[in-house]
Amino acid sequence: MRIVLIGQQDFGKAVLEAFLARGDKVAGVFCAPEKPGARADALKVAAQEKGVPVFQLQSLKSPEATAKMRELNADIGIMAFVLQFAPQDFVSIPKHGTIQYHPSLLPKYRGPSSINWPIIRGDTKTGLTIFRPTDGLDEGPIVLQKETAIAADDTLGTVYFDRLFPMGVKAMLEAADLVVAGKHKETVQDESHATYEGWCRKAEARLNWANHVDFIYNTIRGCNPAPGAWTTLGGQELQIFDARKHPVRTFSAVKGKIGEVVEVTDKSFQVSAQGGRIEVLRAKLGDGKKVTAAELLGAGQIKAGALLGT
Repeated sequence: MRIVLIGQQDFGKAVLEAFLARGDKVAGVFCAPEKPGARADALKVAAQEKGVPVFQLQSLKSPEATAKMRELNADIGIMAFVLQFAPQDFVSIPKHGTIQYHPSLLPKYRGPSSINWPIIRGDTKTGLTIFRPTDGLDEGPIVLQKETAIAADDTLGTVYFDRLFPMGVKAMLEAADLVVAGKHKETVQDESHATYEGWCRKAEARLNWANHVDFIYNTIRGCNPAPGAWTTLGGQELQIFDARKHPVRTFSAVKGKIGEVVEVTDKSFQVSAQGGRIEVLRAKLGDGKKVTAAELLGAGQIKAGALLGT
């Protein structure tokens, strides 16, 4: 088939390579312009290396974008990790329209941080959706969905890189084949089950040690590796990445003050919270690098009795 790819970064690159590897024709690639000083977009670099025309436009709503899409005469448009708004008069140009990837089980978790939030909320499953883009945010008819479990110790990194990323590339190929062959079904999203979550950024990633240990642990998992759950230590920001949860059965079993480093070993340190402790294995203090807890302890930067979040 002859496709046009709209996307960016590593996921867009992987989708491009997957279509090319099986012999499809990629007529062109649309990707957002890089910010000043930023590294070249991975999708853009890959497309250029393979001789695929690249169009970096400030807006997909522009007459130029519409004209370029018409010139490319594609069978189908493929949207792989797109942050630019793509209007209907743009996505409807290909012969079989356009399909878009979203890393959640729509209509749940519409929005830009749809992988973080199911983990933070303690969900036990998530997935991906291939759908028809509309002018609403992640609201179009569903073409294909795939589920995956969220294990108790999964992180944003494991859920995305180990599963949703490779599953998403395969699902885009599968959905494109179904649509072009006219064998797909489109299911309207049930608005009664729709949820929207905004960005999971620094403000949302701050840890409150007075919260229950389950919620603290889920926040750490859902923000690892980005944006990185964080607290403070002696006026410096302490980002926590790899960690373990140690719940307790009774209130009397919780030792120390909330947010206190109550136990230190040669490999980790444990922080008291409501209902248990968080054992920190990897962290980043201030302007330092992300290191093991053992390195922070060895440098004397973390000590028993320290209070976090004050």
